[in-house]
Amino acid sequence: MAAEAPGVDRPIDVIIADDHAVVRDGIRAVLEREAGEFRVVAEAGDVPATIRAVREFKPDLLTLDLTMPGGSSLAALPTCFVAHPTLAVAILTMREDPEYARQALRAGARSYVLKEAEPAELLQAFRLAVAGRNYLHPRLGALMVTGEGDQQDGVALSEREREVVRLIALGFTNPEIAEQLHVAERTVKTYRARAIEKLGFSSRAEITAYARKLGLVE
Repeated sequence: MAAEAPGVDRPIDVIIADDHAVVRDGIRAVLEREAGEFRVVAEAGDVPATIRAVREFKPDLLTLDLTMPGGSSLAALPTCFVAHPTLAVAILTMREDPEYARQALRAGARSYVLKEAEPAELLQAFRLAVAGRNYLHPRLGALMVTGEGDQQDGVALSEREREVVRLIALGFTNPEIAEQLHVAERTVKTYRARAIEKLGFSSRAEITAYARKLGLVE
């Protein structure tokens, strides 16, 4: 007997993995408007919870944030595919970087979508992933074709975010950065968190290497 086709004979079962509840709520709302085509079976806020959910629910689709607590999202994919070989993965991220997209596709993801995407684009990316096809955000696809923007060069940091990255690379602590910029420490933490999410790394060594590459520090 032939297996039922997700989205045709039955709903597409989805796990939403993102460490921000507001993002998970937004994705769920988009899916629930599609007249029963999708069924959210679980949510996860970190990498270990994502792996457990895939093992338990064996969904058709995993929407996956690249930056979550508990380890590397991409490094977790082999374990997810062992648990459920037919799993389709759609990356949903702020990282507009061709190299991350390449890494995601090599790791087995089918779609790579930016969080700025409109609902129609998200749904297209999800449907293509479940159908075994690839989807890339058009702007990112163009960067991959031309070779521009590799290795975080295309990440759009604000002026303040760049300055915080520069001071982190120089070894300043959050309170010291706040003093340098004449802002509250919580403001520094906000800029730092935004920059880290855009860049996709958080260790001081990685931030320093990035700052040197862009000439922000000697």
